[in-house]
Amino acid sequence: MPKVIIVSNRLPVKVSKDESGYQLSPSEGGLATGLGSIYKKDDNLWIGWPGLEVDNEDEQKQVSQQLQEISLCPVFLTQDEINRFYEGFSNEVLWPVFHYYASTYAHYHRANWEAYKRVNQKFCDMVLANAEPGDTIWVHDYQLLLLPDLIRKAMPDVAVGFFLHIPFPSHEMFRLIPWRKELLEGIIGADLIGFHTFDDVRHFLSAVTRILPVHASANILTCGERSIVIESFPMGIDDKKYDQLARSASVREESEHICETFKEQKLILSIDRLDYSKGILQRLQAFELLLETHPELHRKISLYMIVVPSRDQVPQYKELRDHIDRRVGNINARYRNIDWSPIQYFYQSFPIETLSALYSTADVCLVTPMRDGMNLVSKEYVASRVQNDGILILSEMAGASKELIDAIIVNPNNTHEVRDAIVTAINMPVEEQRRRMIQMRYNVSKFNIGHWVKIFMDRLNEAKQYQRSMQTRHVSSATKQSIINRYIKTKKRLIFLDYDGTLVDFKPNADMALPDGQLYHLLKLLAADQQNDVVLISGRKHENMDEWFGDLPVMIVAEHGAWSKPEDGDWQRITGLSNNWKQDIYQIMETYVDRTPGTLIEEKTFSLVWHYRTAPRGLGELRANELMNTLKYMLADKGLQLLPGNKVVEVKNMEISKGKASLSLSQMKNYDFIIAFGDDTTDEDMFKTLPESAVTIKVGSNLSAAKFYLRNPAEVRTLLNDFIEQHEPQEY
Repeated sequence: MPKVIIVSNRLPVKVSKDESGYQLSPSEGGLATGLGSIYKKDDNLWIGWPGLEVDNEDEQKQVSQQLQEISLCPVFLTQDEINRFYEGFSNEVLWPVFHYYASTYAHYHRANWEAYKRVNQKFCDMVLANAEPGDTIWVHDYQLLLLPDLIRKAMPDVAVGFFLHIPFPSHEMFRLIPWRKELLEGIIGADLIGFHTFDDVRHFLSAVTRILPVHASANILTCGERSIVIESFPMGIDDKKYDQLARSASVREESEHICETFKEQKLILSIDRLDYSKGILQRLQAFELLLETHPELHRKISLYMIVVPSRDQVPQYKELRDHIDRRVGNINARYRNIDWSPIQYFYQSFPIETLSALYSTADVCLVTPMRDGMNLVSKEYVASRVQNDGILILSEMAGASKELIDAIIVNPNNTHEVRDAIVTAINMPVEEQRRRMIQMRYNVSKFNIGHWVKIFMDRLNEAKQYQRSMQTRHVSSATKQSIINRYIKTKKRLIFLDYDGTLVDFKPNADMALPDGQLYHLLKLLAADQQNDVVLISGRKHENMDEWFGDLPVMIVAEHGAWSKPEDGDWQRITGLSNNWKQDIYQIMETYVDRTPGTLIEEKTFSLVWHYRTAPRGLGELRANELMNTLKYMLADKGLQLLPGNKVVEVKNMEISKGKASLSLSQMKNYDFIIAFGDDTTDEDMFKTLPESAVTIKVGSNLSAAKFYLRNPAEVRTLLNDFIEQHEPQEY
């Protein structure tokens, strides 16, 4: 029976060693809670590092057996691997770059990169030891960016999902990583790639399309014949757990004790893990500014600040902790008196019951990270407010700000704005608090952790089914033989062949895409069969097509049908069309040539083409969209058509199309086999117009009205060669 395998850096339990052996205790993390419903069911499994070094082989077997009983599978790492893979590469390259701290904290060491690759391979080996055909594998977070592709190469048909729990940076930041290409290739081994926010999706698509030779259409990446879905899935929490905790007797008792301690004061709560991305020093700066400018609030407010220890032996984290200690000490020394300290600071972790009591009683929750993937503290606070009161102040840099729009949203760099938000919060009427909190509690409840898991897994299944449906359309060996068999059995055939992108690859300069000797030989052999009528149908100028193919025994259709040349005949131009419109359109296109380096205008008999193949990537697409928006409103009443193509924008007479030209030719004789090959938008007219019995093949993409697709011109030539080699002309 197919199973789900979850893979993350850490297992959802804490493994510790004492005198009696290894002990397991459950983790309180949101991911462990949310995925508990999956990995504990049927034969499902969770693979990850147990959290400590176990170097003795017998002890490894013991730990593995203990974990196996609760559907967990450990990946054991040496201390050197932990230092280089986790502390070194994951947290000294990926974490600072992804959180926009590259210039301050990133260190690019080759040895750490090699360790990162080795450990990802170790995880892959464990996955392969447990995975079977039909399984679904869900990989999590930045420590395992290479894993999806490693799994894909070993098990090409298995369903792989990937989710990143931290922000994905802009292309300008991401490209600083020396191994950026390898990291992206690793990620796109997945069938579905998930992020917390649409901004992360946008940044990832920007990076991957600039660095790798892949194509993006909306949120679908095309890599070879694979389609990869990129989407945002805002992560939720177990809202019922926090709701029930807040209502429990023990938490209510602790809440009453907190209320008694702070009496008439407004309690402002702040909870973070020690990290430079959390904005702790900036928050203290804003709070100090509040005390300076609002002396009337002295003794009326308290900041209850919890910082959970994390990596404080690492120099930059130790330095951060020391800065926080000094800043808190200075503020308290300056403003406290005998019965009031403005900041209650705790550098420690607390049990979840104490956190629940604080969530339940704090008048304000201050969540102001400088950059955060989601930030679940904000959602935990909301879920704990069972009386529908309290105010959440939330950084716009946290993913949660896209959902919890009824919070007071602030820029954490603007200390005056944070100060003013605190003043607004502590003076907010209860009715306004309830209006905001009810809406936020609804969102947190609806989009909870169970919902997050379900929509991700549903979307992964959809993505995999879509891929499989596309695979059935690729001209694989069985499909190819079926088409060849039809070809062999028929007596009169019509073969339509586009040129650029179909018979030859695209070149940086269109004039470089010249036909080669192999192509001439192939076309001569196809045309030599008396049962074949071969038509070269292209958007190129008729002068180009005549120069290259005028001596071949084939029919040529140029400029999308504006010109045609029958075999052994003369060129004929379509009649009754005007090109008086060209001057106005040319002037518009010329302004875009002036504004966009690497672009040019090509003039044909009844069309104008704006080329941007050599324009800077991104700029060309931007200008093309601008040009199309400028043109589309003025073309309809002129009888003109706007055609976006592969690095081109073309304007032509509406009466001219490959569809009309191909339909007319297909009706000239009683053809019992029609096949058409094309690669871009202009060929879609041909695919749609030809009879249902025709074999239509899109080249380079599976998004088409065509019935089948081939990956590239090389595959087109192979199929045409197979027609020739497997068919011996018969006498009739």
